[in-house]
Amino acid sequence: MASRRRPLSIKTGREDSGSGVEEKEGGEGKGTDNGEITEAEEAEEEEEEEEEEEPVSPAGRLFLQPRFNCHIVSVMGCGKRLDVDAVKAGLEVTLVRHPRFSSIQVSDEKPLRWVRTKVNVEDHVIIPDLDPNATSANPDKVVEDYVASLSSTTMDHSRPLWDLHILNFVTSEAAAVAILRIHHSLGDGISLMSLFLACTRQCSDPDRLPSLPDARSSTAANSRSGILELLLWVWAGLVLAWHTLVDVVLFTATLAFVKDTRTPLVGMEGVEFHPKRFLHRTVSLDDIKDIKKAMNCTVNDVLVGITSAGLSRYLDRRYGEGDDVKKEKKRLPANIRLRTALLVNIRRTPGIHALAEMMEKGKGGGAKWGNKLGYMVLQFPIAIFEDPLEYIRRGKAIAERKKNSLEAVFTYWSAWVIVKIFGIEALTLHFQSYTNTMKIVVAVDELTIPNPNQLLDDLTESLRLIKDAIPRS
Repeated sequence: MASRRRPLSIKTGREDSGSGVEEKEGGEGKGTDNGEITEAEEAEEEEEEEEEEEPVSPAGRLFLQPRFNCHIVSVMGCGKRLDVDAVKAGLEVTLVRHPRFSSIQVSDEKPLRWVRTKVNVEDHVIIPDLDPNATSANPDKVVEDYVASLSSTTMDHSRPLWDLHILNFVTSEAAAVAILRIHHSLGDGISLMSLFLACTRQCSDPDRLPSLPDARSSTAANSRSGILELLLWVWAGLVLAWHTLVDVVLFTATLAFVKDTRTPLVGMEGVEFHPKRFLHRTVSLDDIKDIKKAMNCTVNDVLVGITSAGLSRYLDRRYGEGDDVKKEKKRLPANIRLRTALLVNIRRTPGIHALAEMMEKGKGGGAKWGNKLGYMVLQFPIAIFEDPLEYIRRGKAIAERKKNSLEAVFTYWSAWVIVKIFGIEALTLHFQSYTNTMKIVVAVDELTIPNPNQLLDDLTESLRLIKDAIPRS
């Protein structure tokens, strides 16, 4: 990622230019022919924006709870050393123009809401003073330690809740590193990906936004008609209603009295105040797709299975620590209840969308900016199976069952309950596909999980064992 001096204007309104994606600021065709905004128009828009107020969404309020003060931390490796002045100039005409990145949260006699404010980019771009000897000796560890330090510091709520940290030294994977920290109340990953894409341009045409794939639609034509189709529709509705009812009852029971098994993965009291260690491991996306094809499931089903297998291996080892029993003896207790809050995008239209589409107001579109996230309480099968593919079979069954439920919609409107049930846990897993790879990212409380690299080893080894076990054609 090379820095550039040519400003990039973020564009949040549509322009019928024939490109399908080109947009203009403001949504009303304002601006010059090259997409830039005149000073008069900019002043007018700023006056209008200062009067705009928007309520904070239920999920946004969740992320502001004292015990759930959650940030999105994006670590970006760059191909060249970053020009700090160029970065600041770019932020002025991109992120700073976005309503969420130029607003603060106000709570007085009115409900919590977003209010526009003046942004000083200098307050948001941070160049840390790091030990040059450490950055030369072990730059990867310096980055890891610095990211961990961000998890234990808070943001100043008197200004917009984001900052950019620039580490201009070479690591094993990049010539420089940029760390963007965003309070999760600003938006979810889908929203932020749309915003980041709006800050970029095509390599072949620097004046055009990147093209986005068309929204996927079902290609399976329903050949049934008449009474049979009606019966199937009614049956599907009844199954959906029943599964939703069961999930809501279980969710309520979890709030009241059903607790997870006390395992080495459960954090101690006060874990939410401990710094988190962030580590990642890169695996082949092709391996995951091979498993998906062989098992006739989805990529997410495979990831559920791999996670279950990796956690089982890790816990089996932890339970055996200090034991003199033989290595081959299984030490994992039976009937472990280990659950996770799985984030689900509840927008009617999945995938990444153009920023203009997400920012449109008063429209019934299926993609909107914000935290449109629900939660599913998913129980992992924790056991040591002789057949590695059993993890995928069970992961597929769990995922298919959860897909046929409106639990995520229910939890979106009762998001505060998640804080009481889960709070901040000792382990968070995140999977991010990039080009032909899958990044497995873990955020851990080191007091609970003192050997996070071993956990990553168990996850990658589980993927290898499952890949080796699939039938060969």
